[in-house]
Amino acid sequence: MSSKNLFDLSGRVAVVTGGNGGIGRGMALGLAQAGASVAVVARNEQKNRRVVNELQQLGVPAIAVEADLAQREQLPAIFQQVEKKLGPVDILVNNAGIIVLGGVLELSPEDWDRVFETNLNACFLLSKLAARSMVQRGGGKIINIASELALFGSARVPSYSASKGALVQLTKSMAIELAKSNIQVNAIAPGFIDTDMVAPIKEMPLYEDVIKRTPAGRFGTPEECAGTAIYLASHASDFVTGATIYLDGGFAVQL
Repeated sequence: MSSKNLFDLSGRVAVVTGGNGGIGRGMALGLAQAGASVAVVARNEQKNRRVVNELQQLGVPAIAVEADLAQREQLPAIFQQVEKKLGPVDILVNNAGIIVLGGVLELSPEDWDRVFETNLNACFLLSKLAARSMVQRGGGKIINIASELALFGSARVPSYSASKGALVQLTKSMAIELAKSNIQVNAIAPGFIDTDMVAPIKEMPLYEDVIKRTPAGRFGTPEECAGTAIYLASHASDFVTGATIYLDGGFAVQL
């Protein structure tokens, strides 16, 4: 297989949760540029429409499914809509996530549960739905978007850190189970990417510390997240499973 064909996603169907903005949008556009049909799953209808227009301008079929991933009863319908309009899902990108500020002494049990419901439980349940279909069709790709905070602790957002750490372990466990079915399960752990979620950091003293700690000397961009997603979604990564790739400009390896 040529190097070009290794990364060709033509004829494949990808679902990207939280794909209407930030890292998710960057990955959705990247997968579309590689030839995949793309379904964006997110709550904001206006942002969904805007991204679908961008995807369609790239010449691929694209739809949006409006859903709240914290509502478990909505999850099966997501795959039903995608399969009806685009076909069976070959690539699942579990990107949607939320952050709630507050340490152990401040965070309510309800907010803790809300973070885990979106950041971890929805990933498990969507992966179960996708994997059942992939097993029947001979394989597929599941990509979980974790975080650099899966590696580090955080007094500001312990619920987010814990949920992403658990997602990395879920990735490894699913990779072991599903390898025999030719389903590769991997994680991407972004560092500081220039999105709305991390925008407030630019106004904090922490910003200068991050820049100094990062060998690349800057935040990443959502567009720079696309290549890693394409790699893990493509035949180029068929013998890679259970891995976590840090997408952080070197932040995690700098003392």
